[in-house]
Amino acid sequence: MKVLIVLTSHDRLGDTGRKTGFWLEELAAPYYRFKEAGWEITLASPEGGRPPLDPKSNEPGFQTEETRRFEADQEALAALAHTVRLDSVSAGDFDTVFYPGGHGPLWDLAEDADSVRLIETTLRAGKPLALVCHAPGVLRHAVNEDGTPLVQGRNVTGFTNSEEDGVALTDIVPFLVEDELKRLGGAYTKTGDWQPYVVQDGLLITGQNPASSGPAALALVELVRTRGV
Repeated sequence: MKVLIVLTSHDRLGDTGRKTGFWLEELAAPYYRFKEAGWEITLASPEGGRPPLDPKSNEPGFQTEETRRFEADQEALAALAHTVRLDSVSAGDFDTVFYPGGHGPLWDLAEDADSVRLIETTLRAGKPLALVCHAPGVLRHAVNEDGTPLVQGRNVTGFTNSEEDGVALTDIVPFLVEDELKRLGGAYTKTGDWQPYVVQDGLLITGQNPASSGPAALALVELVRTRGV
């Protein structure tokens, strides 16, 4: 099985002068779930090369067993240093697609035409798609074949308004994931802040926060296995 992991290339946290990017746990935990399943992993980003890591995600309080393993894994670090450009990949070359979060995707992937095309093409081809934390926000411009919002009527989750308040970025981000998914007609649900929570609706899997990334990846592995993709 071949999985494409799509990471952000955006490193600026609005006008704060602070850095952002992808959240390390949301890459590391799924990366090893996919490795353990025997999958072939390709990393991509809009600009290619090394995507920016949100420095906060590598602070001691946010490190996990998987993030430490990733940081010591030369094969993983080499793959991260050489992500392929998103505009060079084809959904037809992969069995499934996974989007880690971090705040970066709200600026670039949420508005990226190649990302929108990848999402739409993947689902229309009957292939599973999973997104966690802020990454469900990149669904905002994706549509069904009849032009309706992709998330309309679908069960979804994503980073909550209260979690955004908890990191004091409500007034910094370009939009709030929870509000956007609801605005688009998604049947949005959530659990307590920072608790793992995964929602599956057909081929679409969404996770609420960093703690949901490993469980979302496992749900994706199971979905691929049971469907025989």
